[in-house]
Amino acid sequence: MVFHLNNMRVGIVGLPNVGKSTLFKALTKKQVDIANFPFCTIGPNVGVVKVPDVRLDTLALLSNSQQVVPAVVEFVDIAGLVRGAHEGEGLGNQFLSHIREVDALVHVVRAFYDDNIIHVEVSPDPLRDIETINLELIFADSAVLEKRITNLKNQLKSGPKSSLDLVLDITTRLHKALTNGRPASDIVLTVEEEKEIKDLALLTRKPILYVFNTDESGIIPKEFDEKIEPYKNNSLALCIKIEAELSELSVKELEELGMEQTGIDALIVSGYTLLNLITYFTTGPKETRAWTISKGTKAPQAAGVIHTDFERGFICAEVVYWKDLLDAPGEVRAKEKGLIRKEGKEYIVSDGDVCVFRFSV
Repeated sequence: MVFHLNNMRVGIVGLPNVGKSTLFKALTKKQVDIANFPFCTIGPNVGVVKVPDVRLDTLALLSNSQQVVPAVVEFVDIAGLVRGAHEGEGLGNQFLSHIREVDALVHVVRAFYDDNIIHVEVSPDPLRDIETINLELIFADSAVLEKRITNLKNQLKSGPKSSLDLVLDITTRLHKALTNGRPASDIVLTVEEEKEIKDLALLTRKPILYVFNTDESGIIPKEFDEKIEPYKNNSLALCIKIEAELSELSVKELEELGMEQTGIDALIVSGYTLLNLITYFTTGPKETRAWTISKGTKAPQAAGVIHTDFERGFICAEVVYWKDLLDAPGEVRAKEKGLIRKEGKEYIVSDGDVCVFRFSV
């Protein structure tokens, strides 16, 4: 599966029959094949959902906006990987290529017992399953790096080239880590070095969120829980079956159940956070819209997300925190109270900022 915000994508991976396609259905309410056998999903299914954000709807009410445009996430469901995928086992490299197109991974792991649901490794074992997928990604990255290293060495035979020497050094360091069973993400690179290997789209350099699929109790069995301790910092435990059922309910029905946020909502927000993304807003009678940027983005570049002309001709940004605008209430009162401030080119946009950009044509 894949999340997509502007140019952002998050792929969801895992073994066959761990709940990936059911999760996809819950996320997008699209009907996909979820039959109980491996490789049921043989092509990428794509769907788009909005990022849950109560601030957006609140601002739209304040501005009496005609249109509300949320930040969105694109999901692509791909077939399960199995041991030996990098050598073509199962449906192999065909799906590894889909994963390369994403910016981050959500790894669905089965964490429940059920004799009626086939497991490709006979019985569930979350730690073993995580290691199986991780190893396949390491093998796949290693093959990519070996090819690049060979090409670089051939090019260097014609004479020393400092730029190629630098890339060879980076790729060699990464390959050494993979050879030792470590992901490429273990190697710290500078911003410039990162740019040099961006085109390789290394799978093990992508951030990962683990989703542990539980039974209806929502509890991971103790013998599983102890093993997966190292992965808990970047994880969610969900009963995907229940989440799929909840996805069929209306907002009113969920409210009647006392549910302000479902596990699926938490997953979407976690994916957003995983990529170090934040939201700023524009609001008015015509439209209230959520805009996605990376944390640390300066005002001109944030403006450029709306239109390149905004960045090119940037003069200043008029900024107010969404809650201050709400409490004022409104733009006129916020200005009277001195809550709206002018910020220049070095201002770093914060999550929850409401912005008006001034620019010259």
